[in-house]
Amino acid sequence: MRTPADEEFFERELATFLPDRIFDAHCHLWRGQYMAAWGAMEGTPVDVGHDEYMDAVGDLHGERTGGALFLSYADPGAEEAQRETNAWHAEQTARGEKCRGLFLVTPRDDPEWVRQEVRRFGMHGLKCYHSFADVTPTWEADIPDFLPEPLVAVANEEGWAITMHMVKSRAVADPDNIHWIRKYCETYPDMRLILAHSARGFQPVHNLEGLPHLTGLDNLYFDTSANCEPMAHQAIIRIIGHDKLMYGSDLPVSHLRGRSLAAADTFLWLYDESPVWGEKHLKIDPVLIGLEHLRSVKHACWSERLDDNAVEDIFWNNAARLFGL
Repeated sequence: MRTPADEEFFERELATFLPDRIFDAHCHLWRGQYMAAWGAMEGTPVDVGHDEYMDAVGDLHGERTGGALFLSYADPGAEEAQRETNAWHAEQTARGEKCRGLFLVTPRDDPEWVRQEVRRFGMHGLKCYHSFADVTPTWEADIPDFLPEPLVAVANEEGWAITMHMVKSRAVADPDNIHWIRKYCETYPDMRLILAHSARGFQPVHNLEGLPHLTGLDNLYFDTSANCEPMAHQAIIRIIGHDKLMYGSDLPVSHLRGRSLAAADTFLWLYDESPVWGEKHLKIDPVLIGLEHLRSVKHACWSERLDDNAVEDIFWNNAARLFGL
């Protein structure tokens, strides 16, 4: 729910920037029984389906949201949680005419079973998570550890999208990540790979270093989700092209307060409980991460001198073309 500080921020920073129609290309639905952390978030419904999402995202966009790409998740562990979550997720996605859904996969899933289930549920691709990788720590997993090549091959045969939150400390600047992204995109041209969080460029220097090695891949896309660093989005616009960038809120992260912040060769998150909101004579009221994130997208568009049509591409048209809206 917006606070007076959120309202003031929105009117000053975003009201005249946001297009009339928005597609949210990265947001989560969840069932609290399978998502201990999210289901217990203060002020958040235990289960967040289509209707709860539409209510919540109004805090960021008002009435502008016309469609969304819903991503499923369940805590690693019980196989039954994955199956039930995907079934419920598909039901919720079907409630929105211009909503699309990705199927939660783990590296242990049989590709033919995945093909069968995605077809049965009428979903539009796959969502993988490093947290299911059988390595320690999963934050340093290679891409095939959580997105095995046989799953990419099925996505190629079916023409599906895959949204991937890559890991490793240097994100898209890591040579192994560059290798696997190029290999998957070049070998499987009918698969569309979406790199979440503007290529996980929470430290934008990684984007400036790594993205030049990923040019010329027609099936490579990016979503902006929750990244509050304008240069991360700007690097994609300038090096790859604005037509490959899509806005995403990353609900529920969008409804925490604070922001991501680049530092040294990495990044950190500031939340409302972080002891940083008083400086000398100032008392700062942190706003929703989703609002900070939207401002970063605005600044990137301004820095790259995008016209209104290009801004509308990022917020609707690119996703509309990708998902056949």
